[in-house]
Amino acid sequence: MVATSRNNLPTLVFLGSPEPAVVVLDALVAAGANIEAVVTQPDAKRGRGSLLSPTPVKMRALEHGLTVTHNISDLLTLKESTLGVVVAYGRIISADILEHLSMINVHFSLLPRWRGAAPVERAILAGDSQTGVCIMDVEATLDTGAVFAQSMTPILDSDTSESLTTRLSLLGADALIDVLTRWPVHATPQSADATYAHKISPTEGLIDWQQSSEQICRQVRALPAYCEHKGQRLRILEACQQPHQNGKVGEFVASDTIATSSGSVQILRVQPAGKAAMTAQDWLRGARVVVGDNIGI
Repeated sequence: MVATSRNNLPTLVFLGSPEPAVVVLDALVAAGANIEAVVTQPDAKRGRGSLLSPTPVKMRALEHGLTVTHNISDLLTLKESTLGVVVAYGRIISADILEHLSMINVHFSLLPRWRGAAPVERAILAGDSQTGVCIMDVEATLDTGAVFAQSMTPILDSDTSESLTTRLSLLGADALIDVLTRWPVHATPQSADATYAHKISPTEGLIDWQQSSEQICRQVRALPAYCEHKGQRLRILEACQQPHQNGKVGEFVASDTIATSSGSVQILRVQPAGKAAMTAQDWLRGARVVVGDNIGI
């Protein structure tokens, strides 16, 4: 027998850490859910300062007056009728916890496509035309559980990892509340045709101008993309594709446009090492870049 709140939602424990999980936590609170506790990652050094800071979920949970713990083993003291809701918690949940409590996960992909740590980034990098969220059963194996519900959204040419994650967070919150209001819900097993969204490596952000302009622009939208210019790292924050122009790969073929193996890339916003973000035009003036210069020199 699953315990319920005053709105007939199951009594919950919430597991999450980053900003996208806050959207879901807020939706649960607004829906009147009885949240017994919130489990999140320990305070850590974040940003440029050296001071410890809590996760976004911890900060919001305390604002809501909820009980917060960093110790997932505390869940073993909860009643077995409590349902766990997991949103980007950040760690694998051990078998003993899953044996004690049933858990469902808000996952930002259309499973079985993009199981794993970086589904949003991988979907953009792969050029997927759509993605979505799944409300799925949590199993000991990674993102293999049966799916209770899903909601789809197109991936726009303008979407970045940040904008797409924001939209998926809102979709996920709505889908989760719908599932919980009808709980228990029938789940559909995933097919065997799975792809994996492996964790993003820092080196994946390095732009190879030998790639096509289309792939480089996906990289800029999906990752902290960067290149080297005169020995200094240059983050490329925003860029767009342009038709092919005569020039060697990696060469400025116009004041703000770089040749690739297929087409060219116009850079729009950048961030030089140690400086604030700026328009590409402001950087180009200061860097004294002229047509014919190579971005890698």
